[in-house]
Amino acid sequence: MLRNAEIAIEEKSQSFSPVFARHETFHPRYGWIKKGYDAVANDPDIFSREDASVVLGVGKNMVKAIKYWGIAFKVIKETHTTNNKQRSYATTQFGEQLLSDKGWDPYLEDPASLLLLHWGLVNDQLSCKATTWWFAFNAFHKISFTQEDFLFVLKKYISSTFPGHMVKDSSLKKDINCLLRMYVESNSDRIKESAITCPFTELSLIKNDGDSRHFSFNLGEKHNLPPEIIIACCLNYIYMTKQTAATISISRLLYENSSPGLVFKLTEAAICHAIETVSRNFSNISLSEAGGLLQFCFEGDPSRLRERILRKYYKNG
Repeated sequence: MLRNAEIAIEEKSQSFSPVFARHETFHPRYGWIKKGYDAVANDPDIFSREDASVVLGVGKNMVKAIKYWGIAFKVIKETHTTNNKQRSYATTQFGEQLLSDKGWDPYLEDPASLLLLHWGLVNDQLSCKATTWWFAFNAFHKISFTQEDFLFVLKKYISSTFPGHMVKDSSLKKDINCLLRMYVESNSDRIKESAITCPFTELSLIKNDGDSRHFSFNLGEKHNLPPEIIIACCLNYIYMTKQTAATISISRLLYENSSPGLVFKLTEAAICHAIETVSRNFSNISLSEAGGLLQFCFEGDPSRLRERILRKYYKNG
């Protein structure tokens, strides 16, 4: 189970700036992530062009939203300026692996790909371009909540973690509304269009809890979260945290900020089951117990092992 503390704030200076309400109130829609990736692959200056709206076939605000989500999901990145005026963009390695025409899943037909995108969105506090999203899945530890609950704790997090950084309540409310429309599947006529147009509602990470005002995180195993994706993200987490040991405790994978346990709202049983399942095809992965402490063990470079697991998963999919 997740810890009951409402919020976990690191008592140290921050070397990054939070990002709020850059999505133009649009959650990521079907086709947008691939559209943004392809646009940058074809023209690195696409988002600086005056006719970008015509080229992409959407409104000007949607152009900004497509660019924002592409960067936030780490499938494109800002590179440099040309002529000291225009910003230029490039595709990322992750974007190429997933979304290129010969990539793992260019049209995001497998829900597992959406989970990889969700992981990329909130797995690193320093590089995250959606601070409210990172907070929701890493530092907000209430299981059931209302929007008012969420706003109250989010404001405490901002004031404690970013002293002197002022954010309007209206901006935070836009983020909260966007986050809930992005993840919560609802029968409400008021947000029926959002449920149809946003693929991330399929992930079952957040749900209505009794009525339209109350929400809760969905803890435990997810029917659409393959064991291979969990293990790939565990290995990615190990790589990002720069640990040199060939073992990591299951508790770290469950409870540390930016861990798979928090990002996917998993239980110990779900992670252990994933390790045992994937170890049947990869002998260099195992689950061990030492002194009553469950550990994830692996051999080799975690980054390369992650890619091997993902390539095999998508090849057999």
